[in-house]
Amino acid sequence: MNDDQNYETLDPENWDEMRKLAHRMMDDALDYIQTARERPVWTPVPEEVSAKLTSPAPAGPTPPEEVYEEFRSDILPYNLHTNHPRFWAWYMGSGTVMGALADFFAAVMNPNVGGINHVAPRVEQQVISWITRMMGFPDSASGLLTSGGSMANFTALTVARNSGAGYDARREGVLAAPGPLTVYASTEIHSCNQKAVETLGLGSDGLRKVPVNDDYTIDLDALARQVNSDRESGMVPFCVIATAGTINTGAIDDMNAIADFCERENLWFHVDGAIGAVAVLAENVRGQLSGMERADSIALDLHKWMHIPFEAGCVIVRNAPAHRDSFALVPEYLQREPDGGGMASGSLWFSDYGLQLTRQFRALKVWMSIKEHGLERFGRMIARNVEQAHYLGRLVEAQPSLELTGPVGLDIVCFRYNPGNLAPQPLNDLNKELLVRLQRGGVAAPSYTTLRGHYCLRVAISNHRSRPEDFDLMVREVVRIGNDLVSGTVH
Repeated sequence: MNDDQNYETLDPENWDEMRKLAHRMMDDALDYIQTARERPVWTPVPEEVSAKLTSPAPAGPTPPEEVYEEFRSDILPYNLHTNHPRFWAWYMGSGTVMGALADFFAAVMNPNVGGINHVAPRVEQQVISWITRMMGFPDSASGLLTSGGSMANFTALTVARNSGAGYDARREGVLAAPGPLTVYASTEIHSCNQKAVETLGLGSDGLRKVPVNDDYTIDLDALARQVNSDRESGMVPFCVIATAGTINTGAIDDMNAIADFCERENLWFHVDGAIGAVAVLAENVRGQLSGMERADSIALDLHKWMHIPFEAGCVIVRNAPAHRDSFALVPEYLQREPDGGGMASGSLWFSDYGLQLTRQFRALKVWMSIKEHGLERFGRMIARNVEQAHYLGRLVEAQPSLELTGPVGLDIVCFRYNPGNLAPQPLNDLNKELLVRLQRGGVAAPSYTTLRGHYCLRVAISNHRSRPEDFDLMVREVVRIGNDLVSGTVH
């Protein structure tokens, strides 16, 4: 029974061979990031690879070297390549080397950061304190690292509902409300907020979408009319969501005006800052975010404009007791001991501030990345992306066959190819085909959206590796593909 060689575990059968493989994997990983510019931005998954990935799980073992070779041949080449300097789709950060290494060590340590007396919760607490101060919140505020903006917004809206419903919503449920509970945001609000409102039991009608101005910011007069009308009809408004960087155009709502409105109307002021909240670090954006520090809660994504590897979202809440009261539930097997006791001692249990009891060590990659680079460098990268967006806007305006379809907001540029009377098909269809050809060609990867009925290419420049020549190349390629579509040329 004590013969180590015969006692089966999941550890390597040969540590020396695993060590050699690990060194090779590390070298390959660094090469992959260093040479990102040399590969296509996107390569579709071949049918034969897709077929392989439907095979059943093996019953017996496979040598680690063979597993790794299969990964290199069938998985790594067909990644989304968010670390490529011309990846500008769906607003994703481009990652860092230290962040990736930190994620590796988080897996090596393998802690559960729901609570318990160990170092990982303390690291997360330090990261939360950095973020609350960065956002201008008091040291007494609470926070939680989440999978992303979706869970961050859900967490904040849960606290908002429980605090603003006017009764014990957590105990009695939404059916006990004196009227339909309602949340307010612009029509440009991210869809995750609607999912959150629906999941909280308020129904999609519980999210009142307010019209926007020409610059895609919320119409404050329309907001006031909607809240007043809803109250007169027996509804119970409790929260307004401002957006710090809309997903379509990067528009930033007037934070101070919304804060004033929420104070007058006794409403919870929440900011969905998944895209732009961290831009308080950038000198050329900070002023546009004035008033965000007055919010009751902010949701933000560190895996976007701060390039922390996925997943790394965050929510901060001004009223820490209200935050904890919305989620804390301590069964017998999680009873805490006084400080100085055993492993269950201490009050730092992040499971009291969100849905998850089991939580991964997200904080380590945030902690190591901020330690390595410092907040000022992140601010310079953000500021440069904003400058690049305006550079791209000028490139578009200089091309007769291209046109901007919306204002350049933050780091997002929306435009389309428009050859005028030469268009062989409706412009929306033409630009859809153009985007597919552009993406499949692997040169650049913007995404798309529709603004006032116009389908357009959407370039979200949250990429610390992008250079001016990358935008020059994309514009040339867009014009070339568009001209080919007009002439009927096939490449």
